[in-house]
Amino acid sequence: MLNFNPQLIIPELYMVALLAVLFVQSISDSLKDKIQWVPFAALLGAVLAFFSPTGVEYMFYESYRIDGLSQFFKTIIFLGLAICAANALRVGSLGKANRADYFFFMYISAFGLLLLSSTVELFTIYISLELASFALYILLPFRNKDPRAVEAAIKYVLFGAVATAIGLYGISYILAAQHTTYINELLTLDWSFANQPMALIGLTMFLLAFLYKLALFPFHFWAPDVYQGASNETAAFAATLPKVGAIVIMVRLMAFNPGMEVKTILAIFAAISMTFGNLVALVQKDVKRLLGYSSVAHAGFIIMGLVAGGAYGLAAASYYALVYMVMNLTLFWIITRISQDGRNVYISDLRGLYSSSPILAFVLAVSAFALVGLPPTAGFIGKLFLFNSAWDAGFYWLVIVAVINTAIAIFYYLNLVRHAYTLDEVVPSRITLSPVGASIAVILALGVLYLGVMPQNIFDFLVQASQGILS
Repeated sequence: MLNFNPQLIIPELYMVALLAVLFVQSISDSLKDKIQWVPFAALLGAVLAFFSPTGVEYMFYESYRIDGLSQFFKTIIFLGLAICAANALRVGSLGKANRADYFFFMYISAFGLLLLSSTVELFTIYISLELASFALYILLPFRNKDPRAVEAAIKYVLFGAVATAIGLYGISYILAAQHTTYINELLTLDWSFANQPMALIGLTMFLLAFLYKLALFPFHFWAPDVYQGASNETAAFAATLPKVGAIVIMVRLMAFNPGMEVKTILAIFAAISMTFGNLVALVQKDVKRLLGYSSVAHAGFIIMGLVAGGAYGLAAASYYALVYMVMNLTLFWIITRISQDGRNVYISDLRGLYSSSPILAFVLAVSAFALVGLPPTAGFIGKLFLFNSAWDAGFYWLVIVAVINTAIAIFYYLNLVRHAYTLDEVVPSRITLSPVGASIAVILALGVLYLGVMPQNIFDFLVQASQGILS
């Protein structure tokens, strides 16, 4: 049955209203640059999603599920969108003519991610993924007079088209073998390679579309180039929110418990992804390109929780999605504040940051420590949950590889802090930092610390939500 209940989808309906307002602004010459309200609107959306019902309900012929997991991811998508929108208010390369258009497409992409949080039918998941992706294809070239932005967009489109085509082809295999595309029905079926090889191959192909979004090796080729080519503000969005959408779907799909064959393959790719990403990041000079290879490594950490499975493993992956988003948005906030003219920031540009802006240097240190995984930051507790889940599942070798890679990551993350605190500026300057920009930077840093010190309530909620999808 359709079972349409507007009270269950208030965050989605609210986003539709925001898109309608942005569309009107985009076609009105006098309203194109009146977009100061956009971050506050997204923040209100996070509040609405946070207080939305978390009981299990189905809508739209059982293709749309409202539960604790979906509402958690909708909350953090709105929260990340608010930070990205606040960051993008200062995009100088857009001009007044494109400002409303820019936010319109950003919000369309976020709307697709909201739908991904609740979709539990494979074709609906595919459509939601494409809605989020196509809007992002348009966002990436928004960087005037810089051919790298166009190159980044072309690479993202080409790799994305191939990945989603393979994913759609995988759905046909699943449908042919299991005769259904509804996740709640697929959960009750056999997924062993011995009995259902076609279904398992189809599931692997479908997962590829989301491994691409996650930038897991060997589907990572786009990430460094897209991060480097896109504007700083667009890169902040592309580096975080699409990955959150990919994680929520992979959490639901890995609830299938596809068998040790698929888990072992994913674990091997996770280990390679960590190692490759960290080793290549060691030699990067562009901070955004460094973060691109860093994201390849972090994708490997997230896969640890997914292959571990169970309520604890899926909760660990979900919690790390929140941690990853906050850590990266904090560092991207610093990048955009340092880059007054929108250019890319190199590691050498961080020299003497403590002298020119002590606040930015402090927040940079907090985010770098978190990305490494040092206590008492969110990165430490997030990785601890992932390590525990993988160890309890018997993936001892993967935990050892992850610990070694955490040690490797110390060198390039703390190199950022070393430049900021111990080296003198080449050309002494003073960074202009508004009170609002400084306040948001401090709030983000405190958020990183809070998630590391007080994780239990959120994590317990995620364990319960994961048990709900497993049952």
